[in-house]
Amino acid sequence: MASILEDLRAFYRFPAVRRRMWEFLGDGRQATCVYITADGLEWPRREPRPPSTLGPQLDRGLEICRSLWDRESLLAHLDIEYVNFDFPAEPYLDPVRTFTLQGPVEAAAARELRRLGIPFLQVLSGRGHHFAWKIPHRGVLFESLRQIGQAAVNGDLPTPCEESLEAAFSGLGLVIEHLARRIRREAPCRIPVEFTAVEVPPGVRGREMISIDLSEYADPLPARTVRIPFSGYLKPWQQAYAMGDLERLGPILFIPKSNLPTLECLPASRDPALAAELAARTCCVIPDGSDGMARLVAEYLGSDLRVFHEEFHAIAHEPVWNWPVTYDRLPLEMLPTGVREALLFPNDLLLRPASIQAVTRCLLDRGWHPRHIAGVVRSKFERDYGWGSAWDGYSPARRADFYVRLFAATHAEEVSLRERDSLLATAGWSQ
Repeated sequence: MASILEDLRAFYRFPAVRRRMWEFLGDGRQATCVYITADGLEWPRREPRPPSTLGPQLDRGLEICRSLWDRESLLAHLDIEYVNFDFPAEPYLDPVRTFTLQGPVEAAAARELRRLGIPFLQVLSGRGHHFAWKIPHRGVLFESLRQIGQAAVNGDLPTPCEESLEAAFSGLGLVIEHLARRIRREAPCRIPVEFTAVEVPPGVRGREMISIDLSEYADPLPARTVRIPFSGYLKPWQQAYAMGDLERLGPILFIPKSNLPTLECLPASRDPALAAELAARTCCVIPDGSDGMARLVAEYLGSDLRVFHEEFHAIAHEPVWNWPVTYDRLPLEMLPTGVREALLFPNDLLLRPASIQAVTRCLLDRGWHPRHIAGVVRSKFERDYGWGSAWDGYSPARRADFYVRLFAATHAEEVSLRERDSLLATAGWSQ
């Protein structure tokens, strides 16, 4: 496996590769990201480092990420990826099938962004696509996002960035959720499409699905990172305990998608020589998507999802001191086994999106307000279940709100569709 790092060290020596990386760190002239991270074949630590240390980290052949936290812009990021819960190495061993399966979702995402007039930088990862654009910190659009997200900032965790930036990032997450729901509606896919990595029933090759992954918006802005173009993609080796035999794998590179079809771009993600050629003729500056984002914000403000979000945030969690006589009184013995076990053994069951989804649906069906369901989940996250340092730099309240809000909105959509279909059937209409 050490040969992978040697291959990356050699690849990183190409001047064009380094130029493209520096472009992604800022505005093409200087780095504006707050920090970078550099990790090897072990489980990533994501330790913040100054952007100025990029060169020495490349000399070590490491995987490089940049902070979503930026000094000048709010970075919008949409992540679409294949996930297989039974065969995690599937996307790396059969990339052509992997990227073919998610083709309809990728195409729907690109169509939606172009419809809105949002320019984007698209990058291929080892198992999917990343779309990125930016919104300057100043101006009417940033203020609109701040106002949208203000109710979603719990204020329970001091972060190094300004409160207005945290609120705008939260608002961005709510608006991107609206975009993600449009994408899923427009993407006929042969396998399930979910908004996070939710376990699904088995299919042809195990429990496989496409994730429109919104989970970065579940956490404080300073905690989240994204790999930079032309970085090595070391996840298979970092998760070797779950992957099995990796001897067939050579280097995997995080590369920008050119104007070619995805399957024609894939070879460069596995061949450093082809990737170096690509670096000489591409650009990795993150484009300003403000004009198109203004259209997306306007659509969100007129949507049913915005109404749902406002109703969700209209009430607060029960205060911590009142949990013993409120959330702790939930009669677990009356709940289905899976839900009961997730609440009894939250570490690590309640960290799984599928478990939070099950809890959410179960309590919604029993008449609970979704914000109080989030309060129950938060009450588990904030108790001592042997978390260790798992919550350092993260917000249990924000994480609980994010997942319950997301799954409750999906549940509300499904109920609305069933009611519509029932009315149509009653009226003698069919789809």
